[in-house]
Parts: sequence; structure tokens; C-alpha cells
Amino acid sequence: MTRRLVIAIILAFGIGQATAHAHPHVWITATSELVYGPDGSFTGVRHAWAFDDMFSTYALQGIETKQKGVYTREDLAPLAQTNVESLKEFAYFTFAKVNGKKQKFGEPVDYYLTHKDGVLMLHFYLPLKTPVKSPELAVEVFDPTYFIDFTFADKDPVKLAGAPAGCAMKFERPTDGSANAQRMSEDNFLNGDNSNYGAMFANKIEVKCP
Repeated sequence: MTRRLVIAIILAFGIGQATAHAHPHVWITATSELVYGPDGSFTGVRHAWAFDDMFSTYALQGIETKQKGVYTREDLAPLAQTNVESLKEFAYFTFAKVNGKKQKFGEPVDYYLTHKDGVLMLHFYLPLKTPVKSPELAVEVFDPTYFIDFTFADKDPVKLAGAPAGCAMKFERPTDGSANAQRMSEDNFLNGDNSNYGAMFANKIEVKCP
């Protein structure tokens, strides 16, 4: 078994074990772009996810490089592919709604891994299966089982790319506290009501256009 399978294995193991733990085991610092087409349609989300130091170190074990400690995109390509393939089962932790209707994403494209200062960062573009044009859009990023914690970067956490003029974006972190009334209690989690426990840690993005 190669270390290139490590992220898929840990994700699969973690999702299976999440029912017994109400805390994350992997931490991701994220930035995202909501991408629009020339006609003003929402086309998809471009993500950049930086893994925590410990996970990055573990994931890199066994990967051969030409220069010790220096990992190129080519070196990391097999691991990047494993990442995006394993994320499919979990809907890429990205959920979109237009007028209250769930939107379906296609396979990630333009994906690659970078390594800097001991941190692995996964970059990928997640296209909608069918671009949609609407004055309102809602996107959430989270792990329903809370095995993975998503914290968006302090600076420029979310951007709009190519959005029509006049579009306004609102970004809400789970620490903002506005969703407390909808959150499940720890007792419910321990009693097995955990199918969407991580929703209370969702990062929420809302866009309204003229």
C-alpha cells in the first residue's frame, strides 16, 4: 500500500469513526471563489484548501522527490488525484442552492497540490453540472460529520469571479453565532442524531444580484 492513498484512507476512516467523536481530526484553512460565466450564470467554485501541518507531514511520507524536502506539482500529482477522487464520496464538502433548490456539481478539474513551508494546499475547480442564472445563490462549505474542520482565511476568504455588476456577497463563519438556534446539542449527537452534525460549523456564502 502506498502513502499516496493516505488522504483517501484517512478520510474514509474518519467518516466512519465520526459517530464516536464530536471534534475534528483534520484542519483546513480555505479560500474560495464563486465563478460566473460571461452571461452572468454561476458556473462553479474554485477552492484552495491548506491542510494542517501534522496532516501535511503524514500525507507526504513515501513520496519520492528529486530534491529532498522540495515537492513539485509533478511529484504531488498522484496524491492530488487521490484527493479529488476520494472527495467525490463526500460531495466535495461543498453544497449550493439556488432559490432553495440543491445544485449538482460535476467532477473537479484543474486540480493540483502545492507545498510551501511544510503545508500542503489542494487547489481545484468544482463546476456545476449545469450553470444557473439567478439573482440569489447560497453556498456552504463544511464536513457533515465534523471529522474535518474548515476555517476560512482571515484575509479575502471568499471572492466573486466574473460576477455581474451590482452583485453583493455576504460571508458568515460558524463562529458568528447566528445559527445557534438551529444547532443540535451534544446530547443529540451522542444519541446518534449526527447525520448532519457538521452543519452547525458550516461556512455560509450568500450572493444577491440585481
